[in-house]
Amino acid sequence: MLRMKKIAVAITGASGAVYAKILLEKLGELKDQIEELSIVMTDNAKFVWQTEIGNDGYDKFFPARYFSTKDFTAPFASGSAKYDGLIIVPCSMGTLGRIASGISNDLISRAADVILKERKSLVCVIRDTPYNLIHIRNMETVTLAGGIICPASPSFYSNPTTIEEAIETVINRVIDLVGLNNSSFRWGSRKS
Repeated sequence: MLRMKKIAVAITGASGAVYAKILLEKLGELKDQIEELSIVMTDNAKFVWQTEIGNDGYDKFFPARYFSTKDFTAPFASGSAKYDGLIIVPCSMGTLGRIASGISNDLISRAADVILKERKSLVCVIRDTPYNLIHIRNMETVTLAGGIICPASPSFYSNPTTIEEAIETVINRVIDLVGLNNSSFRWGSRKS
């Protein structure tokens, strides 16, 4: 039996709000494995969500706690809260750069710093493409510090037939990376 997890989700203003939406929906399905879910979202992320998804339903998921990017009293801003993971989805290159540089100027970068120092799971779902050398070096730095760079690059061996199914291939990997038990298509299995 899996131990219940404390998970934080940070949503930045990079394009790809649908990745965050599908992640939050999937976490809702896995709520029996989650002790605490906290969400922090930038103002740009809210704008991108409204632009790309067409609604402002970003604060209506799961029995989650929502925090401002300026709220350093959020539990996951301290290692003593014992959070198991932080998922940044989508993770803008600006956010990644601040994390790589150790700049904790908002709740997202502070939480990433905490998760890394506590040797917990930091998953950065980057969506930008192509990468420049600064992006690549920031990805290397975060990886060397213990973070996981999980590009929003869908897999196709499950033969997804919709955009949402393709996106789920990334989100299922993210859920695996933070240690939640998730029923999803696995390589070598047959699609039903």
